[in-house]
Amino acid sequence: MFWCTLIVGILLPRSLAHPGFFTSIGQMTDLIYTEKDLVTSLKDYIKAEEDKLEQIKEWAEKLDRLTSTATKDPEGFVGHPVNAFKLVKRLNTEWSELENLVLKDMSDGFISNLTIQRQYFPNDEDQIGAAKALLRLQDTYNLDTDTISKGNLPGVKHQSFLTAEDCFELGKVAYTEADYYHTELWMEQALKQLDEGELSTTDKVSVLDYLSYAVYQQGDLDKALLLTKKLLELDPEHQRANGNLKYFEYIMTKEKDSNKSTSDAPSDQKSTVKKKGVAADYLPERQKYEMLCRGEGIKMTPRRQKKLFCRYHDGNRNPKFILAPAKQEDEWDKPRIVRFHDIISDAEIEVVKDLAKPRLSRATVHDPETGKLTTAQYRVSKSAWLSGYENPVVSRINMRIQDLTGLDVSTAEELQVANYGVGGQYEPHFDFARKDEPDAFKELGTGNRIATWLFYMSDVSAGGATVFPDVGASVWPKKGTAVFWYNLFASGEGDYSTRHAACPVLVGNKWVSNKWLHERGQEFRRPCTLSELE
Repeated sequence: MFWCTLIVGILLPRSLAHPGFFTSIGQMTDLIYTEKDLVTSLKDYIKAEEDKLEQIKEWAEKLDRLTSTATKDPEGFVGHPVNAFKLVKRLNTEWSELENLVLKDMSDGFISNLTIQRQYFPNDEDQIGAAKALLRLQDTYNLDTDTISKGNLPGVKHQSFLTAEDCFELGKVAYTEADYYHTELWMEQALKQLDEGELSTTDKVSVLDYLSYAVYQQGDLDKALLLTKKLLELDPEHQRANGNLKYFEYIMTKEKDSNKSTSDAPSDQKSTVKKKGVAADYLPERQKYEMLCRGEGIKMTPRRQKKLFCRYHDGNRNPKFILAPAKQEDEWDKPRIVRFHDIISDAEIEVVKDLAKPRLSRATVHDPETGKLTTAQYRVSKSAWLSGYENPVVSRINMRIQDLTGLDVSTAEELQVANYGVGGQYEPHFDFARKDEPDAFKELGTGNRIATWLFYMSDVSAGGATVFPDVGASVWPKKGTAVFWYNLFASGEGDYSTRHAACPVLVGNKWVSNKWLHERGQEFRRPCTLSELE
């Protein structure tokens, strides 16, 4: 009966909330200026406090000298009428003034500014989201915890590091997601830094509490028992650890008895360790997707590479590009992906970004069941939509796309501007609606998405590639360029090889804008063929 109660009553480390998250780079840079303003306000408060203390110090030193003289001959001192008057005056008036100075709160300005700025502060949801972004980057780019903790990331300009407390917080976020694999990794990193002598507000007992349970959840009972004993060496009265120790010992005894009765295996046979590291949202194509993000994808054969060319493209004798043709490069053959170089200027990019920044909101996707727009964990970015009529630059960009592709943009969607910030990504997806999504673009009334045009409006220090897992293509961001591909064959059938993804941004800031062109209006610009796959 005792063991039954113990099994039901095994104690877990306390849990946290686990909401969704996204913070764009634009918001993050605003927070830097907010914090800078607060630091200035804090320094003003410190200066005011120092001035106040300096006044009190001067007063104390003056009175110290005066009282030292007076106490040597009190009667002679107050026998002087001026001294007597000043003593009465000090005690009746000046000490009250000193009292008011001491009690004066110099923090009013700082507290007022802090209260105003607090409305722009990140909340718990944002902090958890930032932690999850780090975990996502860790997996995608095969980074170990020590590398991340020391800030040794490719392309970084400003070195930074994680404290043991930071590592502990990352482990707790993973724990709330029941992601015991990452919980173990980050709790071990926190413990390692504490063992190395790092001073921290986080204690080893708390770290071992989470770590032992995470290890137990992954099936490594021997290690869980060892860590629990280590915890009890530091805190023998730890209630949860004492309960878990008895439970672990009971399970191990039960397993040994079972092994003895079923086989001749040694009695000290270790418990089976479960496979670790498989994410709850595991995708069958994730391995290939992440390899492509790291630049480890399938390489094109020399024969196929020889068929890729660079050329000057005049938009099929479009008058605007006859004298100044666009520079076009083949990125991939099937599906055919082409890149246009120097196709959008820095000045145009800044206009587009300035128009988009005030409107940026969490990017949405089409729900295949409802046909409505919704947010999703696999798309982590912020986006805004720009119409051609609101600014001549946007209108000019739209017409440039029409002139170079030969497709009518009047039925296209508005220009979508997206900012991928900390760990920003868009996991593998199709731009076009499949046959099981007949109502995906019904409200637009312009048919399916026939093609995609994607501007790169920033360089990215590390990560952020556009990858096509089915075929092994990786297209890397380059400011001022654009890539274009058809989502549908000329027959109108979807080209499933165009399934693509936006890899997480590892270091830097990724700005893109895209134009989704639709079927309506293209009937004579791209005539249908009889073959489904042409």
